[in-house]
Amino acid sequence: MKVNRYPLPCPPTVPPWAWLLLISLAAAGCRDKAELVKPIWSAISESVYAAGTVKSGRQYQAFATASGVIQAVLVREGDSVRVGTPLLSISSDVQKLNEENAALAARYADVAANQSQLQEARERIALQRRTMQNDQLQLTRQRQLWQQAIGTKLTLEQKELAYAASKTAYESAVLSYQTLKKQLDFAAAQSRKNLQIARQQAGDFILRSKINGLVYQLYREKGEAVTPQTPLALLGDARHFVLEMQVDETDIVKVRPGQQVLVTLDSYKGQVFTARVTTVSPMMNTGTRTFEVDAAFMRQPPVLYPFISFEANIVLQTKPKALLIPRRLLVDDSTVRKADGKLARVKTGLRDYQMVEILAGITPDDELTTPAK
Repeated sequence: MKVNRYPLPCPPTVPPWAWLLLISLAAAGCRDKAELVKPIWSAISESVYAAGTVKSGRQYQAFATASGVIQAVLVREGDSVRVGTPLLSISSDVQKLNEENAALAARYADVAANQSQLQEARERIALQRRTMQNDQLQLTRQRQLWQQAIGTKLTLEQKELAYAASKTAYESAVLSYQTLKKQLDFAAAQSRKNLQIARQQAGDFILRSKINGLVYQLYREKGEAVTPQTPLALLGDARHFVLEMQVDETDIVKVRPGQQVLVTLDSYKGQVFTARVTTVSPMMNTGTRTFEVDAAFMRQPPVLYPFISFEANIVLQTKPKALLIPRRLLVDDSTVRKADGKLARVKTGLRDYQMVEILAGITPDDELTTPAK
């Protein structure tokens, strides 16, 4: 077989500048074909965007009410607790000594422990009563004798003075008993109250739950020193959750309690949950220039945890049928360009992130083009 050893002719080479020219012409041709868009009738909702985190109902940080060292942690993260459930105990030698001292004082001041003093005072009263009664009897006899002209005036006066002295002594004994009784009662009541205060203070060294809920986080461990400024645990209601949103100051005047909120969570991709605005904070966060807005789920997702992030749209107004165009067709927020290149002024209404309502200025049959860049 005869083989042709001569090379085949190569196609003509296209210079690089020619390729650039072809690309430019193609791009220019594409630009000449401007996008034509007609208004459409559809539903539209105007809303305010907000982002935030999920917070459990009645969520709070538990703080110690006294200083000391954590003696024991009585719960674990994830445990269910009731109101009053002990969470951890704090040890303080000073407080323990104060309680023991108050208990000792209460036992010493108890009325039952001072019955001997009261008995002695009662015996003194009884003695003075008998002395007074005897002096009174002697005075009565002496007066009878004096009426019979028997005895002397001096003897009568001595009997009168003896009776007056014994009567005064008796009354003084009664008064002393009453004073002693009051003092002992007061000391006993005061010592019992001091013991109650000491026990109350000792109770402050046991941190207890304020709610029926869940222990989400424990911040400290056994052996760590704490103060009343030290957060010890995070608790909340595991059945109900709150949507805590941050709304920009430019939008906050539009937000009201009761408005519908459409919520999307990273944990539930592709799902939209509805909620209602419950509270609007009257105080702005000067650092972020935002206001806190809380909302409650209308139908809560089956599983939630605190601090899950979410995005939301707070629905301000909704129209089921409106004449809409894409927002990108607006030239200067109130003008559109028609297909013939002429500008037309329009009156706009509701807006969302892509569409805007047209109230006047164009008809559904008008064709519009995108603004020139």
